[in-house]
Amino acid sequence: MSKVNLSLKSNLKSDLPASIIVFLVAVPLCLGIALASGAPLISGIISGVVGGILVGFLSNSSLGVSGPAAGLTAVTLISIQELGSFEIFLSAVVISGIIQLIFGFLKGGIIGYYMPNSVIKGMLVAIGLIIFLKQIPHAFGYDKNFEGDLTFSQSDGQNTFTELINIFTTPDALSIEAIFITSISLIILILWDTKFFKKIKLFNIFKGQLLVVIVGILINLFFQASDSFNLSSEHTVNLDIKGSTIGENISSFKESLYSPDFSMIYNIKIWTIALTLALVASVETLLCVEATDKIDPFKRITNTDRELKAQGMGNLISGLLGGLPVTQVVVRSSANIQSGGRTKISTISHGILILTSVVIFPNILNLIPYASLAAILLMIGYKLAKPKLFKQMWKLGSHQFIPFISTVLGILFTDLLIGIGIGLGVSIINLLYANFKTPYHYETSEIGEEIRIELSENVSFLNKAAILDTFKNIPDKTKVILDLTRTIKLDYDVIEIIEDFRINSLTRDIDLQIIDSKKSHLKQLIK
Repeated sequence: MSKVNLSLKSNLKSDLPASIIVFLVAVPLCLGIALASGAPLISGIISGVVGGILVGFLSNSSLGVSGPAAGLTAVTLISIQELGSFEIFLSAVVISGIIQLIFGFLKGGIIGYYMPNSVIKGMLVAIGLIIFLKQIPHAFGYDKNFEGDLTFSQSDGQNTFTELINIFTTPDALSIEAIFITSISLIILILWDTKFFKKIKLFNIFKGQLLVVIVGILINLFFQASDSFNLSSEHTVNLDIKGSTIGENISSFKESLYSPDFSMIYNIKIWTIALTLALVASVETLLCVEATDKIDPFKRITNTDRELKAQGMGNLISGLLGGLPVTQVVVRSSANIQSGGRTKISTISHGILILTSVVIFPNILNLIPYASLAAILLMIGYKLAKPKLFKQMWKLGSHQFIPFISTVLGILFTDLLIGIGIGLGVSIINLLYANFKTPYHYETSEIGEEIRIELSENVSFLNKAAILDTFKNIPDKTKVILDLTRTIKLDYDVIEIIEDFRINSLTRDIDLQIIDSKKSHLKQLIK
């Protein structure tokens, strides 16, 4: 297999087009998350810029994209209300960044390596399903819920499934114009993904997602000039920057910025919220790093300690500039990968594009229909949650499938962190059950007079029940060989059980022979 060149310069032709797609997906998500958090819309843009440029530069992740995260909306909303002002909340964001830096220097990133693959794969599939389901209303022109909402229960009292029902039961919910744009967009994306189009070099250079956005803008302009059709502003991106020139846009941008208020720095509430933000943001980041590395076509491994430091600096600067807390996020990262991104240049470039867009062409961005973006995200969601992934996990057996499907359902019906907790809990129970069942190799001779029990390398207190049950069911007047040759670690709890069985065997006329080549375990038996 030929060697792949992954230097930054040599991949510009892949990274720059990918950065445009990530930028187009990121802008409405930044605005939507800010809206859901009860924060100024500009704060979402600031965190998107910081997550792209600063975190992208400092991070070791080649394809991970950072920005405001849907998983922090509830924490942010409650925190702003509890502290009484957005400016005071920003001081908590700054402190949370410092705490994350400390986590990084204390090597806290290692926690991410202990997440089972079945849970990570379940997380990716669940996010794919959620993206797909959440974008269906936008595809039909029903834009009541904000972009970027990844939780089952919505802030408006609806949920993922009632929102789908509302499309067809709410008067005037459907938009013929939005449905038309979605249909054209999906046709383009599906054609672009066929083998025929992939063989044509031009179609590999010019991304289908970018064409979808351009076509969406052109159709919107046609609707505006038409007397018969109209795509209202609620169905398009709304970047709230007022101005007709670049100078006016810059002034409007500066005037809309917020600064942190450190007047309550000695209040315990600030530190409690800062610690909460740091913990949640760190956990979400580590989970997303694992997930992103999993779908990286080149299977690169991110330095998680460095990632925590990068995120810490990101939150520190975001808070100082008036932005929301940032984490690495799967939606934008997967969009980056599926758009052909190869190195961190695509991440950094998307941040630069967000910054320049608010001062150079905000009016053009405001022409982008949500329907166009919905089509792009529908395809991303489908690719993350393809039916064949369920079949693959099923073939791996119940020990992989049960934690996987538990994670999928947990995230789908709650949110990311709760769902991951459910999947992790099921994985632990699965592991305990496996340990309970197979702490040894059990073998009976053909004539049924000899039983051989070979303990595994590590036998802990978790195996007590299985070993006790086995010893109890051994018939009287039997020869038993207990082989400890392979055993490296034997808990004292198990040693006591063996000693009790040795004593009990004398009354049951059991001929017990213990093989221990190192003699280390026999020495511990109670005499």
